[in-house]
Amino acid sequence: MKRLFIAIMAFAASAAAMNAEVKLPSVLSDGMVLQRNAEVTLWGKAAPGSTVCVEPSWDGVRRQTKADSEGCWKLKVATTDAGGPYSISFSDSKKSSVTLNDILLGEVWICSGQSNMEMPVKGFVSQPVAGSAQAIRDSYAHPDMRIFNVLRHATDTLQSDCTGEWQYPTPENVANCSAVAYFFGRMLTDILGVPVGLITSYWGGTMIETWMMPESIKAIPDIDKSVFDEVPEGPGPGKLYKGMIAPIVNYTAKGFIWYQGESNRYHPFDYAKLMNRMILDWREAWGNDQMPFIAAQIAQYVYDGSEYLTVPVIVEQQYKAADATPLTYIAPTTDMDSPRMIHPARKVLVGERMAAIALSRTYGIKGLCGESPRYSGMETDGSSVILHFKDMAVSTSWPATGESFSWLDKDIKVIRIKGFEVAGEDRVFHAATAKLGWPVADRITVQCDSVAAPVAVRYAFRNVLESNVMTVSEVPLAPFRTDDWEITPEQLKRQK
Repeated sequence: MKRLFIAIMAFAASAAAMNAEVKLPSVLSDGMVLQRNAEVTLWGKAAPGSTVCVEPSWDGVRRQTKADSEGCWKLKVATTDAGGPYSISFSDSKKSSVTLNDILLGEVWICSGQSNMEMPVKGFVSQPVAGSAQAIRDSYAHPDMRIFNVLRHATDTLQSDCTGEWQYPTPENVANCSAVAYFFGRMLTDILGVPVGLITSYWGGTMIETWMMPESIKAIPDIDKSVFDEVPEGPGPGKLYKGMIAPIVNYTAKGFIWYQGESNRYHPFDYAKLMNRMILDWREAWGNDQMPFIAAQIAQYVYDGSEYLTVPVIVEQQYKAADATPLTYIAPTTDMDSPRMIHPARKVLVGERMAAIALSRTYGIKGLCGESPRYSGMETDGSSVILHFKDMAVSTSWPATGESFSWLDKDIKVIRIKGFEVAGEDRVFHAATAKLGWPVADRITVQCDSVAAPVAVRYAFRNVLESNVMTVSEVPLAPFRTDDWEITPEQLKRQK
């Protein structure tokens, strides 16, 4: 009887091995874009212990590795310069084989976040995307763009695969693609002249914590960890990392774009630490600490009231994270002009600013500007404050009033500049007037009749505050404050 049982088990194992096939994760499929000029990772399953052979058509080199006891295998393959279409054949020693076709080599970016990343080119109900009709109409003009969207999956268990497929830029597919991701990718392929692959993984209304491993969050000192005790509005800590990021970490990519932050407004002062840790963790998961990370500012939105400070505090935290984390950049949205629309319609502008940052910072393309000028220091002169900025003198700043004027007219410096407030020692802020420096444009002088001895200045530092300083490249000045005064819960009007 014992010999019969052993024989049955041996036969079952043999049958399982015979039936095992080379299987690939969904992100490795026909139509994909692989990162050019890189060592890309290919992985999958096969019969346990079998030899897996991989042969890409761009070089015709046959490579092999061995599947482990559970049938898992992984290997690196060198890609060449941009081009295609190519194919890759996969086979194992059990005579199982798979061939992928129409593969392009180009640039690959991971696009993630919450609803402002999720918002499709066609828009949400009653929330349009400016320029969507033309973008959808012109979708066939970008045949070398490909999009893979990771479908929603919140889980407590690390996943090795996800649901999704590589899509071509048809009108239907473009209409349903993330608008920010699509406009980002479109500008990259237009300027670089190479295929672009976008892997999108988003979920509206989610906190940054759900895109991180819980162990990482718990290891961050001096942050509020009540998210582990309370039931959040969306998926809890780690659930989307495990279900929607872990399955794609093997996929070699150039960098990340990120549009999130609105759902972290209840504990805004933790955001810089969380964002910094997430960026480092993602780079470690992808095995590349040089991957650029480009985040979009959260836009002005009224929330609990225009006068509160939730939005500028989150933006301030985003810039702190960028300053503390190498190769991290912020795309400005101060000029979105939609204070009662949490999903700004000008997604073309957001995507293209992120692309301009990628093109200039990552690919070395000169002449593009996607980053805001930054406050760099101040000095007082009686009742006035002189503010200094970085990256303004290169492209002279001007107030976006829509008025025409002549640079020969010295009165240009009294054109109304909006968005500045000053405070004295009493820490009460009052609306201020401002003048551009002349002829040097890397400074602005601020003054208020109600504040005889100003000690602090803020710009665009409320949930909604009309502000209009831009460069001639049409990039808005970043919100900032010169003080480090404590901001109280009452100033944020937190409801939780």
